[in-house]
Amino acid sequence: MAFYRPDTAMTSRLESVLDDLAADGRPGLRNSLAITWIRYEDDSPQAGAGVGAGWSEERPLYPASVVKLFYAVAAERWLQRDLIPEAEELRRALRDMVADSSNDATGLVLDLLTGTTSGPELQGDRWQQWQRQRRLVNDWLAELAWPELEPVNCCQKTWGDGPYGREKQFYGADNSNRNALTTAATARMLEAVMTGGVVSPPACRRLRDLLDRSLDPDLRRADPENQVDGFLGEGLPLGTRLWSKAGWMSQARHDAAWWQLPDQPPTMLVVFSTGPDRARDERLLPELAKALNGFSSPEEN
Repeated sequence: MAFYRPDTAMTSRLESVLDDLAADGRPGLRNSLAITWIRYEDDSPQAGAGVGAGWSEERPLYPASVVKLFYAVAAERWLQRDLIPEAEELRRALRDMVADSSNDATGLVLDLLTGTTSGPELQGDRWQQWQRQRRLVNDWLAELAWPELEPVNCCQKTWGDGPYGREKQFYGADNSNRNALTTAATARMLEAVMTGGVVSPPACRRLRDLLDRSLDPDLRRADPENQVDGFLGEGLPLGTRLWSKAGWMSQARHDAAWWQLPDQPPTMLVVFSTGPDRARDERLLPELAKALNGFSSPEEN
């Protein structure tokens, strides 16, 4: 059972949009996408109140920087439990990790969450203990008992050049232990943040502040890595409020976005696109958001 109510009209619309986008010079598009699309009836919805549609939304994929959303929520949960101390440096790292997608900041946050550090390869009991601690975020996700979280893996840092030493050792010889998320799991976590359905209400407000993106053209031009251009936010009209976390690398272009137009209920769209062609495609996500934004389902009337 999905955490939203499936809507047949939205499913038909999503499939039609995917057909149109594939016909525009994107052969095999469906095989490289995973999508969760949810709409809400109230301006301030409760968790689980949405209607939606999905495509391959339960397929685990490498999430790139989208995993930073999960680490930010975990940090607020650890603070709530007094497992890590409140500190200005932690707040700076959380801001840079989510707002600017800093990999260096992510490394610090994951070290604090798990009590681990990078370094040379380990052996024996020290290696076994290091691995147990590095899986602490996964342990917490399991405690939530959300079915959408069952296939996920959130235990690796994010990299520019790639992992070395014990970090590479932890990936496994075939990278079988890479981070993995589904769009359904990501959508449920983003919804929980936006509706106050995970951690405390003040913590959720802090997380929303980190996810807040501006569509102002001047601000976007001043920040080429704004997580709007080339992603879902670019397809939305000016005046839209946007909260999002994007992920991009040579084999992926992802985005998890929650947006709200004035005097309208919010929409959430999580899209993972994989493969080098999709990673280079700066138009796909904006076109998808534009095509789905403002859709009105007859099942809601």
